[in-house]
Amino acid sequence: MARYLYIVSMDIPESLEAEFNRIYDTQHIPNILNVNGVESCTRYKIVSTDVDGTAKYTAIYEITDPEVPFSKEWQGESDKGDWPVQIRPSTQNRSHIVLEKL
Repeated sequence: MARYLYIVSMDIPESLEAEFNRIYDTQHIPNILNVNGVESCTRYKIVSTDVDGTAKYTAIYEITDPEVPFSKEWQGESDKGDWPVQIRPSTQNRSHIVLEKL
């Protein structure tokens, strides 16, 4: 059972949303799930918020160790496919949070 959550939030220009979602679901998540210590990933799109500037998209990764997202293995998997060339350069308002289950 994962003791940690890694939460990644971001915006993407509207013109790239369809490609962003396709690549995230068909390439990026399957690649990251190959990383030792990543148990699952669930994506969300914001419906409402009371905070200005909140990113539209969030991915929540269940991980076994807080260092997993900063590992060479994670970086290697994240650099595969179309993500690093077609999507990553266009992401905006990114945030990364690691939470520990209490």
